[in-house]
Amino acid sequence: MPDHAAVGNYRNDTLVLGFSDLDRLRRERPLVLTGGRGVFVSDERGREYIEAVSSFYCVALGYNDAELIEAATRQMRALPMYPSGAHRTVPVVLELADRLAAIAPIKNARIAFATTGSEANDSLIKFMWYGNGHTGAKARRKIISRRGSYHGGTALTTGLGGSAALQESFGIPTVDHVYVSQPAWPMAGLPGESEAGYTARLAEELRAAIIAAGPETVAAMIAEPVSVSAGMLPPPAGYFPAIKAVLDEFGIQLFADEVVTGFGRTGNMWGSETFAIQPDCITSAKGLSSAYQPISAIIMSPDFHDRMIAGSKADGWLAHAGTYHAHPVAAAVALKTIEIFEKRDIVGHVRRIMPLWQAALESLTDHPLVGSIRHCGLAGAVQLRREGHTAADTGMKMGGLGQATYEAGIERGVLTRPIGESIVMAPPLIIKPEEITELTTRLRQALDDVLHAPAA
Repeated sequence: MPDHAAVGNYRNDTLVLGFSDLDRLRRERPLVLTGGRGVFVSDERGREYIEAVSSFYCVALGYNDAELIEAATRQMRALPMYPSGAHRTVPVVLELADRLAAIAPIKNARIAFATTGSEANDSLIKFMWYGNGHTGAKARRKIISRRGSYHGGTALTTGLGGSAALQESFGIPTVDHVYVSQPAWPMAGLPGESEAGYTARLAEELRAAIIAAGPETVAAMIAEPVSVSAGMLPPPAGYFPAIKAVLDEFGIQLFADEVVTGFGRTGNMWGSETFAIQPDCITSAKGLSSAYQPISAIIMSPDFHDRMIAGSKADGWLAHAGTYHAHPVAAAVALKTIEIFEKRDIVGHVRRIMPLWQAALESLTDHPLVGSIRHCGLAGAVQLRREGHTAADTGMKMGGLGQATYEAGIERGVLTRPIGESIVMAPPLIIKPEEITELTTRLRQALDDVLHAPAA
């Protein structure tokens, strides 16, 4: 256990943490969590927190689920590790592929596995280039994404969405990227513009971007059903049918990044079902195993897969695999997760508790720091403001009211996610009514602390 009395003398010269101030990390001990149960986690001091964001929007079934732990243990004893590749696999991987295809919103889906959501999106783009290159569409390489979205942390996926400043900072190549606006209704609406008019304007922006890029060079658009990482922004009515019509006009594929929205978050098993999306491919991770083990999936339409077969026939094989892709223990946990979703009716629970969750968030609108509330399914965001100040959205940067409220929340025992001038939440799907009430109480206390804090 650390000597917290001597925390002022703390120095870290070994660990690097992402999404962190690295200079602060050298001087201040990070929050170190040592246990969890249900929607709660605890730190090394024994303090308890409500995990209002499921870690990184991922621990769908909460912490310390006995069935998931047992599934991992059982597979560990049977066959703890064997790579799936080179025409070899293990029974649990075959079963998981079948079960995932059966619940996917793509008919007759084909499944490839990876390790993380970033890797799934990266592999999907690689597969697209591979298939296009072997079926007479080699020039179609460009990918459309929406500014502010997050599709991963690899060199390729960092170029999808995000911000120009972030890509410039890391020196990310963006030659094959086309960017359009993140839907943010009603905040981004023009004076007097209707929701339908706003949707139509974004569809026309997409059409213009495709024409400017050269339709014969554009392969796909990738989008989250709800852009949680951009600040929990549900799409305006009719948005996805409108953009799908534009994409179809030019023969461009649509990829749904369901790393966050898959597995019940929006009130359906898939966000694609919630928002009437008809994607050519889907990526899934996080909730796929309730994040108990690292596993992700690329869910492909038969047509997309046929193009890959053409490449495999030409080359003699698909020259793509990973040592940990479909790791047997991760596959066993994912398979058990699907079983639990069905057996415990997790999606039904989400639907039943959504009205309470949304009412609890709306109850915060009377607070002086709250400008507006956004919610979708069992996710939500509190947009923050301070009277007399107009702060620009800081995007993915640290600082401002969002960071201040996050820090105050830690002291009050609630963990949230600051994104610009907002706080985003997506608690474990198993959350109970009384836990929603307690979460809201703690968040209000944190907001009060920020409101009454002395000026810096």
